[in-house]
Amino acid sequence: MDNKQKSLNLLGLAQRSGNLISGEALVLNAVRSHEAKVVVLASDASENTVKQFLNKCEHYRIPVLTDFSRGDLSKAIGKIRTVVAITDGGFAQSLQKLQ
Repeated sequence: MDNKQKSLNLLGLAQRSGNLISGEALVLNAVRSHEAKVVVLASDASENTVKQFLNKCEHYRIPVLTDFSRGDLSKAIGKIRTVVAITDGGFAQSLQKLQ
């Protein structure tokens, strides 16, 4: 199993354990409140979405990963999403190690 698949499995596990927030508005709120430890943004997200999240995360010093497509993210968490945030430090650290 490659690191990409391990990362996607980790996202699914975080979803099931309640340590993942998905959806643009909820993720933005999590970034603003420093609840998000790492943000995962789909590589095929719209230009405006990419700009918005990269700027927000840079301002609040939250790492952003853009290694997965919208399809990858959606399949991993079971919902159609463009952006998700990990709220648990352990999950976030594990995900970043796999990159």
